[in-house]
Amino acid sequence: MGLFSKIKDMFKTSSVSNEEGLDSEVMRQETEEKSENFTSEIVENKNTESKKINKNKIEAPVKERTVSNVNQDVKVYEKGLTKTRKSFVSNLIGLTSRYQKITDEYFDELEEILIMADIGVNTVMSFMDRLRDRVRKEKLENPEDLKEIIVDELFIIYVDDSILTNKINYAESGPTVLLFVGVNGVGKTTTIGKLAWKLKNEGKKVLLVGGDTFRAGATKQLEEWSERVDVGFVGKEEGSDPASVVFDGLKKAKEESYDVVLIDTAGRLQNRVNLMNELEKINRIIGREIPDAPHETLLIIDATTGQNGISQAKKFKEITNITGIVLTKLDGTAKGGIVLAIKEEVMLPVKYIGLGEAKEDLQSFDIEKYIYGLFKDMM
Repeated sequence: MGLFSKIKDMFKTSSVSNEEGLDSEVMRQETEEKSENFTSEIVENKNTESKKINKNKIEAPVKERTVSNVNQDVKVYEKGLTKTRKSFVSNLIGLTSRYQKITDEYFDELEEILIMADIGVNTVMSFMDRLRDRVRKEKLENPEDLKEIIVDELFIIYVDDSILTNKINYAESGPTVLLFVGVNGVGKTTTIGKLAWKLKNEGKKVLLVGGDTFRAGATKQLEEWSERVDVGFVGKEEGSDPASVVFDGLKKAKEESYDVVLIDTAGRLQNRVNLMNELEKINRIIGREIPDAPHETLLIIDATTGQNGISQAKKFKEITNITGIVLTKLDGTAKGGIVLAIKEEVMLPVKYIGLGEAKEDLQSFDIEKYIYGLFKDMM
């Protein structure tokens, strides 16, 4: 049984058991144990081919999650990846049905399907080399035999040779500071509001800081979000010095014992140098007021922009120390493979993904739920 079948079986089993009213704590533990074993099995399989993956580099699921919560999250993934699944997977199924044997023409069409899913040219080239290698070594001839291998290899693209975590690096003491960057129009302010709601529901005291004083209406929009989700807010009038807003926000956070501070920043200034200088200034203020902060600098990317989003990631990575990606509007594109392209092209973990308009649709990124949501119709 391949990796995808095991993932599908895990989510299906936990869902059915939960509906039957079985003990949720027992089912949660069983679900987590299965999840942790997936990577071990991939390691063992790849070891036979002299390709090792360190399972310790992949963090286990959050322990306090219940089966009910896991099932709800899976449903969000399923719904949010519908456009990509219908386009990408239907093309894969159609390809398999057209070919009786694995040929060069089959590989050419598969390569085109992967590129159209926005997985990225470099990623696809590497993937195709690995796939051809497996076909040769395992003496495969029937395209049906490749279905689960394709899923396995796409999973390996994400976990191989890198330290990945969707966890936030929380401060050991005092406020945890999350700095958000990204160009205008990617959904940065909305994402901050949704994340504030998510963190508040986890029991954290959250403060929003309107550091984007250049875009008209940005501060007001963030303030409206703070009222909507009932969290703290610090902001000043349009045109104010962003660093002074950040300073006031951090002062408030320390004095009033906030757990998490979410700081919005300008998406566009006159030129790249100005943007870099502004971010450097903000980072200096943050580091001076709270040592080792910001604890995360998250880049917001609109998934519907495709490869342009990859270019943004590369540019921002040159400007400031990006620690993770928040990928918005993934539900609005048929090119959900951009998740894999981001990892390969810029070597940054995806921390959160936006899979809809509702507050609940901002999800911590989970590679297994992603793979399941993407390929559930294929097996």
